[in-house]
Amino acid sequence: MERLRALGVVVLLALLAILAGGSRAATPPTPSAQRRVLAIKFDTGVNPVTQDYLSHKLHDAASRHYAAAVIVLDTPGGLESSMRKIVQDELVSPVPVIVYVSPNGARAASAGVWISEAADLLVMAPEANIGSSTPISGGGANIGSDLRRKVINDAAASLRALAHSHGRNERWANAAVHTASNLTSDEALRMHVIDRIAPSLPALLRQADGYRTKGPGRAFTLHLAGAHIDHVAPGFLTRFLDVLIDPNLIAILFLAGIAGIVFEVLHPGVVLPGALGAVSLILSLFGFAILPPSAAGVVLVLLGGVLLVIDLHVVSHGAFTVAGLVCLAVGLALLFSNAPPAYHVNTWLIVGIGTAIAAFWAFVATKAFQARRQPVAVDPHGIVGAVGEVREGGYVYVNGELWRARSADGSPLKPGERVSVEEVEGLTLTVAAP
Repeated sequence: MERLRALGVVVLLALLAILAGGSRAATPPTPSAQRRVLAIKFDTGVNPVTQDYLSHKLHDAASRHYAAAVIVLDTPGGLESSMRKIVQDELVSPVPVIVYVSPNGARAASAGVWISEAADLLVMAPEANIGSSTPISGGGANIGSDLRRKVINDAAASLRALAHSHGRNERWANAAVHTASNLTSDEALRMHVIDRIAPSLPALLRQADGYRTKGPGRAFTLHLAGAHIDHVAPGFLTRFLDVLIDPNLIAILFLAGIAGIVFEVLHPGVVLPGALGAVSLILSLFGFAILPPSAAGVVLVLLGGVLLVIDLHVVSHGAFTVAGLVCLAVGLALLFSNAPPAYHVNTWLIVGIGTAIAAFWAFVATKAFQARRQPVAVDPHGIVGAVGEVREGGYVYVNGELWRARSADGSPLKPGERVSVEEVEGLTLTVAAP
């Protein structure tokens, strides 16, 4: 009996040893996974398109078990809503996130400061700069009164919280918002706004080797020296969509779409202007979906277009044209007034569009006025024998003029056929097949 018990204990211990050994064999860290770094190039504005790109790449870094994700940052800033989503993605990433403000001459401005301060490790190139984070209104001016205090205090608190959780300079974070402080890389390192200065990405990885990150739930020890670097950058689709939400291009596409559709309505059957107008309008609507426009701006642009079209059919001595141009200019200026200044329609583009439309309408009006004042010269000897084309309603177009006509044999005239003038009786032509 004792032998059976002893044998049972031995078997049980053997099974436990096998299970323990199997468990250890199933979970060893993969050396190759610890030696790969994903370098994510981010050299554009902060908006929904680029935010989606960066969030997707941070997710890739986690799902593919990279040792770290490095955001190679050079941005003038952008939309607050997109910036906050990026910051949230950085703070919950299961892999360490490093922000490297690079190359030389790069900047982390405005929204870029929040993206930088949310990183587990913040490094700058020797000739980069960081700062200028004061919130401003959609019109590019200072926010006034109580609203200014609310917005700035909220922004300063969020940036101070990021700096505090990563052990960086909270006082400068406050100054970056309240006084738009901006620092060079040397100044930022001396004031403990950043963690390192590195001339290149491989040098950064060598310096970061053994670095222990800070922050609640973000305790990583980096082992990155000599790690293989996989570089990724915004692809064609991301760049294309980023271009499509350029406010200047959206404005041009919107105007082109309106013009093309109006031309097709006034001249049905031409097709090409209407088709191009529809495509332009759809592309502009995509831009509006990403970068919401001001309702007042859209209404004024549409009203301006309507007034210009009306002036082509009503004698207003240019009053409707002037009013239409004013509506267009003000509408374009207000089109993205709710967005940061970087997403406003360029003033010189507004001036250029207004000047071009004014010149075109002046040319059309001048030609129309000259045509109305020009007397009709009827020369029976000059028109007899000329060949023209039959138009709708029993008219013939000949020598640049429309004449009422009848056929010599009394047969009906068919639009589109070629005829020759045989006789002129008053203002009516007698025509026959040439």
